[in-house]
Amino acid sequence: MRIPLNRDSHIPMYRQIHQFLREQITSGALQPSTRLPASRDLASSLGVNRITVTSAYAELEAEGLVAGRPGSGTYVASLVPVAPGPPARRTAGTDWPLWQQEMLNRAWLPSARELDRLLESTATRPDVISFASGLGASELFPVDDIRKRLHTILRRDGAGALDYGHRRGHPPLRASIAQILTAQGIPTHPEHVLITSGSQQGLSLVARLLLRPGDAVLVESPTYCGAIDLFRSLDVRLVGIPVDDQGMQAEQVEDALRRTMPRLIYTIPTFHNPTGTCMSGQRRRLLVELAGRYNVPILEDDFVGDLRYDGRAQPALKALDPGGRVIYVSTFSKMLMPGLRVGFLVAEGPVYERLVDLKRVSDLATSNLMQWALEACICVGCYQAHLRRACRVYRRRRDAMVKALARFLPSGAQWVTPQGGLFLWLRLPNGLAADALYPLAAEEGVTFVPGSLFFPGGQSQPYVRLNFARHAPEVIEEGVHRLSRAIMRAMTSQGRGVTPVPRRAVVV
Repeated sequence: MRIPLNRDSHIPMYRQIHQFLREQITSGALQPSTRLPASRDLASSLGVNRITVTSAYAELEAEGLVAGRPGSGTYVASLVPVAPGPPARRTAGTDWPLWQQEMLNRAWLPSARELDRLLESTATRPDVISFASGLGASELFPVDDIRKRLHTILRRDGAGALDYGHRRGHPPLRASIAQILTAQGIPTHPEHVLITSGSQQGLSLVARLLLRPGDAVLVESPTYCGAIDLFRSLDVRLVGIPVDDQGMQAEQVEDALRRTMPRLIYTIPTFHNPTGTCMSGQRRRLLVELAGRYNVPILEDDFVGDLRYDGRAQPALKALDPGGRVIYVSTFSKMLMPGLRVGFLVAEGPVYERLVDLKRVSDLATSNLMQWALEACICVGCYQAHLRRACRVYRRRRDAMVKALARFLPSGAQWVTPQGGLFLWLRLPNGLAADALYPLAAEEGVTFVPGSLFFPGGQSQPYVRLNFARHAPEVIEEGVHRLSRAIMRAMTSQGRGVTPVPRRAVVV
């Protein structure tokens, strides 16, 4: 199929493919039940990434214009719906108001949207085992404890708990957080704690305050795809620093500081997302020292630092901060329930008040009721008890995944056993591309997050992120077995020999 693509256009490639096919279907040029080219074949003929074609097909399927048939392919729908809405002449970018056309010039495709499109293909299949989640196990969420706290608070305080509350956050909760952090070696005063709507808002507040379009930000490569999306939305330049089994290679930071003069260093030093690694103590100290020498703030994202299963804890960067160099962001959502949307940041100096002001104009305040409930759980030890239980369960699940990988995966697969967190970072054998593997894995009934979504450049990568915390050991074993079948199919299709005896190695 020949699709005219304008590689100099501001319109993303997937959108150009989607618009062309949509016009062909709605005009009748592509008849109902016509089989579309396989995504791999179309991507090859057009010279684009396979995810680009998969995204275009997902858009068509969401509009009801095509439908996938398991094991057969993607077909034009039998009955093409006529959706109400603006007239057809509005489909061209130049037909929109000028202020909307300007948005097309700033188009960026969020990694989260790419992932959503990938997962949509298996969303209706209850048999699929997903290693793609970014959360812990839902069966461990302390639902009953939270419910009891909410009932008690509403009965005791009534409407007072439903007010906006303090703009910096519920004072008792801030005091409890300061106490917890101080006990962990991060001396903190309640007046330096700002409650946020999850850690993502904390990252957003810092980025919006410190960055302007065109600024450079040093990030790990790979790094959290939500941070990549955030920085891209602000039109800043991302400068990737490689990661190995000791975390960000801080030895390369000084050269990047000199070359790019960044306005911010963003890092996840403890149980890094996606690799699960921990930055060594020597590198942590070097990074804080370099930040001071070159006058660059550090944004430390400690999203699951409490989920340690073995090994020796390293000090947080904030604990090494002599004053005002590090802004520390963390959350309770990953450990308790994502729907709580309660996180916090710690900062000192003039930047703290500016962050408070920015928080105020962003959403006025984080849910007061949820803050009160969370503070009640922390006070009675509910959070600490839940954390201990979660660590026991997740350690067993991590071990189950490592054992299954060693049992089922072919030679050449590489990984590092994480000492904590939620994720294991797998390098596929023989440089197999994760994007090419994904549809085969979905056919086998297992999903993951392709590594390309975690790199600032977005190129195809031989890595996948696997969440080991979400499922019981027996489900993990079956999921890894399915993944191994998909890997062997992919290697066979590329004419590579398959050795079923695994070899464990360290990812570099």
